[in-house]
Amino acid sequence: MPAAATATPDKIKDANTRYHDAAAATYDAKWGIDYGSVGQGQVRAKLAKALGEPPNPFGEALEIGAGTGYFSLNLLQLGLIGRSTATDISPGMLETLAARAVALGLEAEAVVAEAERLPFGDRSFDLVFGHAVLHHIPDLRRAFGEFYRVLRPGGVIAFCGEPSRHGDRIAALPKRVGLLAAPIWRRAVGASAAGPSINGPGDDHELEFEVDVHAFAPDELRELLRAAGFGEARLQGEELLASAHGWLVRTLEATAEPAEVPNGWRNFAFRSYMTLQRVDADLLEPRLPPELFYNLVLSARRPG
Repeated sequence: MPAAATATPDKIKDANTRYHDAAAATYDAKWGIDYGSVGQGQVRAKLAKALGEPPNPFGEALEIGAGTGYFSLNLLQLGLIGRSTATDISPGMLETLAARAVALGLEAEAVVAEAERLPFGDRSFDLVFGHAVLHHIPDLRRAFGEFYRVLRPGGVIAFCGEPSRHGDRIAALPKRVGLLAAPIWRRAVGASAAGPSINGPGDDHELEFEVDVHAFAPDELRELLRAAGFGEARLQGEELLASAHGWLVRTLEATAEPAEVPNGWRNFAFRSYMTLQRVDADLLEPRLPPELFYNLVLSARRPG
């Protein structure tokens, strides 16, 4: 990260569409996405962190880059949004989201759309939100202008899980350690090395390193909000110890055949990650500058 300076907006969008279409079927498993009490608790906590207070229910909500539905579907189950419109550039992701919504007995409208050109009327939504999506969008100024346009006066914008520039550099260390330690770790857990992609050369999963455009400094996000017309921004850092641990675990697991990674390891990895996440939230995030953390969360309100 970020993508090559020579990448055009059209090339970036094409890479994002093909990568996320290819990743849709296995995306939830790869990232440990949950639609039960664990996932709902995570989403409630992230939104509360972005807003700076426990969230009250919103009526009409628009998610940008909804993916497979982690945020929208969990917020629907919690009753924190009344009606969900989920957008994404990837038809494959939205197909997975729609199927998941049916399985959960939920209603969510899925619309293929670019963030810079939202196909909705002015002042249509009470909440515009997203998770880990802003860093994929080539023209952020235009996108933030669209977010403002479709929000009702008094409506709220909230985004979570956006990589900070400093945090992105920090993440490189556990990734390198994971690659070096992988052979020893595989022997210890009894897993063999992952084989080549079943799709062979040209697999669209290889686009993973082409789809990220930005890593942010907090002031850049504040300026985007100000330029679009939003009121005072709230911005906070999220995850430091948990992020380092998560990248180490994901790097190790990516080197092994998934079916051979034992459940005991997976349970340890998840529980230790959640413990470190609580340490971050309770001790570090309230005391350290946001730019030190791996992720940034932000919110602002459209003036009434």
